[in-house]
Amino acid sequence: MRNTAKFTTAVLAVGALTLGLTACGSDKDSASDTSGPLTVAASPTPHAEILDFVKDKLAKKAGLDLEVKEFTDYVTPNTATEDGSVDANYFQNQPYLDDFNKKNGTHIVPVVTVHLEPLGLYSHKVKSADALKSGATIAVPNDSVNEARALKLLAANKLITLKEGVGNEATPADITANPKKLKFKELEAAQTPRSLDDVDAAVINGNYAIEADLKPASDALVLESATDNPYGNFLAVKDGNEDDPRVKKLAKLLTSPEVKKFIQDTYDGSVIASF
Repeated sequence: MRNTAKFTTAVLAVGALTLGLTACGSDKDSASDTSGPLTVAASPTPHAEILDFVKDKLAKKAGLDLEVKEFTDYVTPNTATEDGSVDANYFQNQPYLDDFNKKNGTHIVPVVTVHLEPLGLYSHKVKSADALKSGATIAVPNDSVNEARALKLLAANKLITLKEGVGNEATPADITANPKKLKFKELEAAQTPRSLDDVDAAVINGNYAIEADLKPASDALVLESATDNPYGNFLAVKDGNEDDPRVKKLAKLLTSPEVKKFIQDTYDGSVIASF
């Protein structure tokens, strides 16, 4: 049985309070204690699953004591890494991290990129994006980067047109052409799969799609291209902890041939190794 602690969004308030206290001055040294286990915060799928594979199959031989803590939100892993409650996290991409650090005053940095989860448009009501009717409602993630990413996916498939040069903070207000008069329902990313019976379609992050038993490679109406995609997910730490020998060991294991094969065999194209 996995020795994995599960956390839910109920800890968001605790994470936010902890971050506030850290900002007020109870900051710990940036250099972490490199003795003992390396504790990594991760989304359950596929991040924690990949880490559990490393823990069960590779870590002992490499001399790494690895602990995995699962979080179901996109905030607490960073606040916990910032305040030292965990040593590292594995759940996010660069545009999301840049936005998070800017808005929250955190100092999280990437270590190594491991995989990509293509964002997709899904529906229980239509079989193709072209079949969406005029006035259809599309659920999109409500955090700034993932909402922009969702809108860019729709624009790439000619469902909408976005203002030229719009970046990772695009919102529906930046839509310049909407021939199907699509409506948008902004939800927490984790809630988008549950909305499929209530909306005409939903743009869903790859990890949440997999958790909902969707297969991005076959079930998505449209799917992000993996070519030159800036949304690869990486192992991250608080700035200054990149040289922790435990972190270096984990980074090497996460980009090993064994992990690449595990990703290929387990996710059948719904998660793509980035190395």
